[in-house]
Amino acid sequence: MTELISVWPPFALTLATPRLTLRPLRDDHIPAAVEAAASGIHEQGRNPFSTPWTAVPAGDLGANMARWYWQCRAASTPESWTLTLGVWHEDTFLGCQDIAARDFTALRTVASGSWLRKSAQGRGFGKEMRAAVALYAFDWLGAEVCESDAADWNAASLGVSRSLGYELNGVTRMSRGGKQETVQRVRLTPEGFRRPDWHLKVEGHEPTARFLLGVAAG
Repeated sequence: MTELISVWPPFALTLATPRLTLRPLRDDHIPAAVEAAASGIHEQGRNPFSTPWTAVPAGDLGANMARWYWQCRAASTPESWTLTLGVWHEDTFLGCQDIAARDFTALRTVASGSWLRKSAQGRGFGKEMRAAVALYAFDWLGAEVCESDAADWNAASLGVSRSLGYELNGVTRMSRGGKQETVQRVRLTPEGFRRPDWHLKVEGHEPTARFLLGVAAG
């Protein structure tokens, strides 16, 4: 029988840090992701997401999240891709860490976004999972720039960026949920990256790189 990994190679990928395991979300992970999001991510009225996907009736949250995960897979090609990685601490699903790129072969640039359930916040997990995808992007995919952004009031996200060596990269206005917000862009390079004192363990890179980049892993 054909294995699912041979059909969708990124499912082979696993990133392991000292405390966390990150891997692309499969369908059987979606219920855990929905439960984690439903348990709470942010304070009421302070939505940190460019698309306020948490601001929906509870009955719609699961279907909306599933649509997003399926959309990311369906739209991923070497020209434009998004990897949505589930994040686990031991056997507990904590949240998601996304890494995405457009025209990566030319631009060598990735963008990232993430969320953590409230019960996991304030324990350094956000920094650890962002460091994991930066390490993977720079050392394994050959990226030259990692970009991210956050609302100017989102001190936690901007604090993670600052601690990893991201530089401020301009301010813009965005409409988020129909409200105007000031958004701070940030940018990280290999030279400025404050690398963690631990080693990232990677499995399944070669099939993932062939799928995402359209070339054999270097």
